[in-house]
Amino acid sequence: MTLSLLAVIFALLADEPANADVIVAQGAKLEKLWGEGSFTEGGALAADGAILFSDIGDRIMRFDPKTSRVTVFREPSGRANGLIFDPRGRLIAAEGANTGGGRRVSITERDGTVRTLADRYQGKRFNSPNDVAVDRQGRIYVSDPRYVGDEPRELDFEAVFRIDPDGSVHRLETTVRKPNGLVVSPNGKTLYVADSGLTRRALIALDLDSAGTVKNPRVLHDFGAGRGIDGMTVTTDGRIVGAAGQAAKAGVYVFSPSGDWLGFLPVPESPTNVEFGGPEGKTLYVTAGKSLYRIETSLEGYRVWPNRAAGATP
Repeated sequence: MTLSLLAVIFALLADEPANADVIVAQGAKLEKLWGEGSFTEGGALAADGAILFSDIGDRIMRFDPKTSRVTVFREPSGRANGLIFDPRGRLIAAEGANTGGGRRVSITERDGTVRTLADRYQGKRFNSPNDVAVDRQGRIYVSDPRYVGDEPRELDFEAVFRIDPDGSVHRLETTVRKPNGLVVSPNGKTLYVADSGLTRRALIALDLDSAGTVKNPRVLHDFGAGRGIDGMTVTTDGRIVGAAGQAAKAGVYVFSPSGDWLGFLPVPESPTNVEFGGPEGKTLYVTAGKSLYRIETSLEGYRVWPNRAAGATP
């Protein structure tokens, strides 16, 4: 049975859009690349085409599409979760709480040096940095909830912060109670944030201005009592691609910038994050459960680095 047909069947059972062609390239099938993790997260495309991803058991892994080998990129990782490269090609990691957790946003320089970018707001330690996004100006956006870990909390709230190139940390008023995945739109004018709270599991959009401040929060899609978006990315034409759901509803969800639900791709394990790679930027990598998956799509991923439009080939 083809993946496209499976997507249609799952869509009908879950009362979801059955337009698998929005996601899947003709004839493409979901491929499991690796399944030896403890809990995978945070894919990020490197300049050489490799995909870095977190195994939250405390290491960052590297998948090489040329050899299909998975190797350890960094161990320990400070319990790294979300990963992304900034406009200068430096790896930004959200390091979480729990034993061995860094509770910081770290930066890995291109020479391999790892240092702390930020670990506190107004002198108080972060709760557990979860995911990171960047804009073309090099500003970092980080979600800071607390899901696991018994370390005493110094902040009495869970929020989204912006870290400026000078290292200063600013709280953004998003109305999100338990922030999870986040991403900046290709035109830099919208910040999308997943709210994974007890009373609201939704995709939130906020207007983002040239100074990196936000306003006009609005719900694009409400997942109700279901598992909402964990991690997400965007396409070159502004569509939001998110990892969400569990059981029959576990998969990749695609939304328009206005919140229209465009398509659904089922995944065998509960998905945590998504990242585009491949020579045309159309190969979608999905972290889910203990595994890493891949499928060719009809979408093209957007990122600030490597910038294909500027001539840098991933």
